[in-house]
Amino acid sequence: MARRFIKRLMPDHQKVRESKAIRLFGSLLHDANLWHLNRRSASGAFAVGLFCAFIPVPFQMLLAAASAIPFRVNLPLSVGLVWVSNPITMPPMFYLCYLVGNALLAEPPQPFAFELSWEWLMHSISTIGPALLLGCLILGTLSSFIGYIGIRLLWRQSVVKAWRRRNPEGN
Repeated sequence: MARRFIKRLMPDHQKVRESKAIRLFGSLLHDANLWHLNRRSASGAFAVGLFCAFIPVPFQMLLAAASAIPFRVNLPLSVGLVWVSNPITMPPMFYLCYLVGNALLAEPPQPFAFELSWEWLMHSISTIGPALLLGCLILGTLSSFIGYIGIRLLWRQSVVKAWRRRNPEGN
């Protein structure tokens, strides 16, 4: 059950391999562990993908791919999970990160007015940047941990359920 559900979430392996950005990794993509789907690779991919989704930079998918390779977890799943932070969910996610960072740093919230200029960007990085980055680190780590444990438990529950279906007497 868990495996079928996760397979539906995963992007096509061939499309991921043919992506221009992913081809950057070259022969590192030939490791078979990056493409297998098992409990270890799926839970690790959830951890990598969810953590990278909370990093406030462009090209989060490249970061997820670059992290999946040394951890030897499912690459398509970790890259696909980065899309938890999409253009619709990104503003509330990063605002929550900012609020968490502010609470941990015991700072009052700063007024925010968007302006498309270099001066505004530099000023914002110095005023809201530390709280935002701390909140992103905390929530990224927390979501990564919850995703990892959640998939491990879901996978185990699915396997136990399949065993019980095959052997209803419990012997």
